[in-house]
Amino acid sequence: MKKLIIYPIDEGVGILIPTPDYLLTHTVEECAANDVPAGKPYKIIDASEIPSDATFSKAWEYQE
Repeated sequence: MKKLIIYPIDEGVGILIPTPDYLLTHTVEECAANDVPAGKPYKIIDASEIPSDATFSKAWEYQE
């Protein structure tokens, strides 16, 4: 299962996708700790939870 990191941004939801090369030496949690802006909440989710149609991606909302 491919894991993604989501977090709130001013225009909706930011999505971080760790690369396979990064994951050879780091965890998804380490990616979140390094790359999510300081003070922002985040969730690690399965990639299948993201809609395949990104037409309205600016309207997506982050929910805890």
